[in-house]
Amino acid sequence: MVAYRREKYVPMGGPAGGDGGHGGAVIFIVEPGLRTLMDFRYQRHFRAKPGENGRPKNQHGSNAPDLYVKVPPGTVVRDAITNDLIADLTDIGQQAVIAKGGRGGRGNVRFANSKNKAPDMAERGEPGEVKDVILELKLLADAGLVGFPSVGKSTLLSVVSAARPKIASYHFTTLSPHLGVVSLGDERSFVLADLPGLIEGAHEGQGLGHEFLRHIERTLLLVHVIDMAATEDRDPIADYHTIRKELVQYNAQLAARKQLVVANKMDLPNAQKNLDQFRLEVKDVEIYPISAVSRDGIDELMQRIGDLLDQLHRAQEANISPDVDEVVYRSRAPRLVFNVTRDDAVFVVESEELDKLVTMTNFDQYDAVKRFQTILRRSGVDAALRANGAKDGDLIRVGDMEFDFVE
Repeated sequence: MVAYRREKYVPMGGPAGGDGGHGGAVIFIVEPGLRTLMDFRYQRHFRAKPGENGRPKNQHGSNAPDLYVKVPPGTVVRDAITNDLIADLTDIGQQAVIAKGGRGGRGNVRFANSKNKAPDMAERGEPGEVKDVILELKLLADAGLVGFPSVGKSTLLSVVSAARPKIASYHFTTLSPHLGVVSLGDERSFVLADLPGLIEGAHEGQGLGHEFLRHIERTLLLVHVIDMAATEDRDPIADYHTIRKELVQYNAQLAARKQLVVANKMDLPNAQKNLDQFRLEVKDVEIYPISAVSRDGIDELMQRIGDLLDQLHRAQEANISPDVDEVVYRSRAPRLVFNVTRDDAVFVVESEELDKLVTMTNFDQYDAVKRFQTILRRSGVDAALRANGAKDGDLIRVGDMEFDFVE
C-alpha cells in the first residue's frame, strides 16, 4: 500500500504503507485413512488464497493460510511437463510443498531512502507458482505376491491374513491390489500384497500391465506363486521364466530383488512330479511347496518370509547414510539473466526475473516506473538493447509490457 502518516502536529510524517501478506502454498499431506486417488478424479484444481493487502500506519496484511491437500500413503508426485519427481510421500503426516505462494508486495515505506524520503510507489504481490502435476499411487507392502492369473494368490492372502479379496475360477479376478497384515505369533507382523495377475507382455502395458508392475517397485520381497499342478495346461517352469523376464524388462533393478517361489496347489495330481522337474531346472531360488486350500506348508512359508524381511529391513537401515555436519556457504546474489532477441520491429527481452518484475510493478505510479527503468539500466538491459541495434523510438517488449526505447 502507498500511505503516509497524517497525524496532527506531525508535519511531513513520511511513508507509512505496509507490506502485503504472502500468498498461501499448496501442500500435499499424507492422510492415513485414504487408500485411493479417486477424489482427484472429481476435483482437479486446487488454489490457495492470496494474502491480504497492506494497510496504513505500517500495518502489514495477513499471510494467507496454506492449502493442505490430503493424499494416501505411497503417492508419487511428478511434474506433468518435465516428468521430474517432485515428492514421494510414504510416511503418515509427511508433507511436501507442491506450489509455493507468492511473496507479498512491499509498501512505500520499504522504498524510502536518502534521495527519496516519500516514495509514491508500492509493489504488487508476486505471482504464486502454478503447476500441473501427475499423481501415481504405489502400494506400500513388505512383500508382494506375483504370478499369472488364477494361480492362487488371492486364496493365499485370504488364508494368512484378515484380507478378503475376491476369489473366483476365472482370470483377472483381482483387478486392483489388496493388502493384508500377516501376524506371525511372535510379536512380528508384515504387510503382504496380492497384486493383479501378470501376463506375457505386461511390461509393455498389456493386460493389467503397468497397473500391476508399478506396485512391486516398493516391495522388499517378491513371492512368486506358481500353479505347480498345471491345472490350466500351463508349464510351471516357463511361467517362472516369463515372470522373471517381465520384471526385468519393466525395471532392471527388480532382478536383484530378493525372491521366493511358492509352489501352490500341491494337493492336486501331478503337482509333485512337476515340482521335482522344477527343482532340477530352477536352482537359484528358494522353493516352498504349499496348498493354500488345505493350508499345508503355510506356517513354514510365512515364518521364512518374516525372517527374510527382518534381514532386508536391517540391511536397508544399515545403508542409510549417517547425518553429516551442515556447512553453510554464502554467495553473492546472482546477476540478472536475460536474453535479447528481435521479432520483426520489436526487441524482446526474455528473462524470468524481469517477467516477474513487470507483474509486480504498478506502471501507473511514477516512482515505480523510475525504479523499473533504473533496474533495466543497472542490470545491463539498456546496453544490450543498444548492442543489438535498438534506437530511440524502437518498441521493446518485456513480459506482457511494451514500451518505447528512449535515449
